[in-house]
Amino acid sequence: MQIYLDYSATTPTRPEAIDMMQAVLTQGWGNPSSLHEWGQRSATILEQARMQVASLINAPAESIVFTSGGTEANNLAIMGVARLYAEPQHIIISSVEHSAVSEPAKLLETWGWEVTCLSVDAKGRVNPLDLQAALQDNTVLISIIYGQSEVGTVQPIEELGKIARSAGVLFHTDAVQAAGRLPINLKNLPVDLLSLSSHKIYGPQGAGALYVRPGIELVPLLCGGGQEMRSRSGTQAVPIIAGFGIAAELSAQELPIETPRLIELRDRLFSQLADVNGLIPTGDLIQRLPHHASFCLEYADGEKLSGKTIVRQMNLAGIGISAGSACHSGKLSPSPILSAMGYDGGAAMGGIRISMGRYTTVADVNWAAMVLKQVMSRLESRFVLVMK
Repeated sequence: MQIYLDYSATTPTRPEAIDMMQAVLTQGWGNPSSLHEWGQRSATILEQARMQVASLINAPAESIVFTSGGTEANNLAIMGVARLYAEPQHIIISSVEHSAVSEPAKLLETWGWEVTCLSVDAKGRVNPLDLQAALQDNTVLISIIYGQSEVGTVQPIEELGKIARSAGVLFHTDAVQAAGRLPINLKNLPVDLLSLSSHKIYGPQGAGALYVRPGIELVPLLCGGGQEMRSRSGTQAVPIIAGFGIAAELSAQELPIETPRLIELRDRLFSQLADVNGLIPTGDLIQRLPHHASFCLEYADGEKLSGKTIVRQMNLAGIGISAGSACHSGKLSPSPILSAMGYDGGAAMGGIRISMGRYTTVADVNWAAMVLKQVMSRLESRFVLVMK
């Protein structure tokens, strides 16, 4: 038996998206910037995908800028705003951002920008009062992640966005983990910039999008032919974007049924693992991504025992989970997310993430919980008793 429980890292490309990509590769392969029939056929496919992605977040089609993925979308949001200014200004992020936001912020600091990194509570949530207090006269951008990929916590985006809008400051959110899993309505949500990724919603890898509220100006990262409303030059990867579009459309259709189903699976897993010694749930258990469960090992030391130890043991049993964020799983160092939430160095190296998706069943969750209990029992006897 093999069970994939790492849907936060990537999702399997759904058959409908594959069929769409194959059709475009054989019939719609023209350059969408060309004026002839072949180009216009491709341009029509591109604009159809733009409408499909926009509908997922209830936004106008013209607000969607296609990118190569969520990382580029985040970089375009951060650097696209920053490059509007001749002199360094001030931006605000949280201490639990994905590296695709925190690293551009660090780069801006080397350019003389002031970056405020808001602290979070033990559940990983930003206090809106802290955001209000951090605002300065020269604050030009706030970027707060929608749903944290490592611990699953969902931020109070509406309240944070209202604070930003009242202050006249642009507000960006990385919604890569939330889109397609939680309803997002940008007609009502006070957000100016929002990042999306195709491969998190059963579309192909290599495509993403940045929602840019109409009227917002960005300086593009790439100079060239001026594609994507002059925001992202380069011939669009139409087959991949088409797959992204159909995945977005189907995710929107399935969300009313799939989200409560995932919540039930998630809560079942937390319940079954509630009595496991040394396994501590992380993140906010209520304000949480519906598909996401995460824990840390109370007695991890980062050397003989870490989150990676659990991942390897589960993999031997045919179950795929993650050691915290997949982007950091190759590093044996304390998780910056868990550290920001107040976990000590050992526990912060013992994070694991179990994330479910459209192919996950109740039987999968039951089996994974049983195996993880067995793994934890063996590890406890090997490490904890020795330590005592």
